[in-house]
Amino acid sequence: MISPSAGTARQGRPLRIALGIASAGRPSILRETIDYLTGLPDQAERLIVCVPVIEDAAGLADHRDVDVIVGSRGLTAQRNRIIQAAAADTDVLIFLDDDFIPAATFLSRMAAVFTAKPDVAIATGEVLADGVLDGGLSMAKALEVLHTAGEGAEHVADVYNAYGCNMAVRLAPVVEHALTFDEQLPLYGWLEDVDFSRSIARHGRSVYVEGARGVHLGVRSGRQPGRRLGYSQVANPVYLIRKGTMSKGRAIAQIGRNILANMSGALLKDRLIDRWGRLNGNFLALSDLLVGRASPSRILEFGTQSPREMPSPSIATKRR
Repeated sequence: MISPSAGTARQGRPLRIALGIASAGRPSILRETIDYLTGLPDQAERLIVCVPVIEDAAGLADHRDVDVIVGSRGLTAQRNRIIQAAAADTDVLIFLDDDFIPAATFLSRMAAVFTAKPDVAIATGEVLADGVLDGGLSMAKALEVLHTAGEGAEHVADVYNAYGCNMAVRLAPVVEHALTFDEQLPLYGWLEDVDFSRSIARHGRSVYVEGARGVHLGVRSGRQPGRRLGYSQVANPVYLIRKGTMSKGRAIAQIGRNILANMSGALLKDRLIDRWGRLNGNFLALSDLLVGRASPSRILEFGTQSPREMPSPSIATKRR
């Protein structure tokens, strides 16, 4: 359990912390991450894993401290199932990607912030390296990065949104205001972190915790066709503008950066990312906007990607 020195919640008791991981189609990666998490000196009260089919959690049967639940496919739907499972006995729920490797002090750092600052509703930690940018990192490399970086001084600053690969959420306002991840953002839920952050930010602060460190492996299950993500890069920001959880200026800037990155990547023959596929999706979404039929769920009509694949976009590309 996390040390009581990390702080106490109301009535003088330690905060009850749970970890939540949504995963799909990557049982070996999930198992490697779970093995690492369950070996850390600081342990959460619960570790909840949600998968769309039980085979995606293969190898976890011998982990008695892991709660495996099966939910509807899609990042947002799976995270909602984790909230439902944790709500009754958890103060702070920390969502991690199935390939995010936190430092040994990550949990205690987050617990300390939520205890000392009761106005914090959502927090995100410091990503030291993101393997999505260079084809993926191994567990050995991630541990090397963490060891080399060492302990960092804690600094808490307000941010527009938390980042989905490591996102700690105070559950009291979530339960009180019936907040959920928007399941209209299907599959990998592009910008689900922005949408959820801005929703909960109405009830508390959204902060970045420098010193709560980790590494995103960014492991690829195979090169992913980019058409779906390219479509989401345009359609999802527009959807969030209409919903009121992303400002028009930020959304337009995000769309512009995505299109420019895909155009330059295509011209430079980027071999790590399907830039041509993303461009195709970008322009299809723009044409749909012109005729009034752009929608995040439209990507479900595209048949170029296995429904079991739920890739994690790079943290760098998701910064606002």
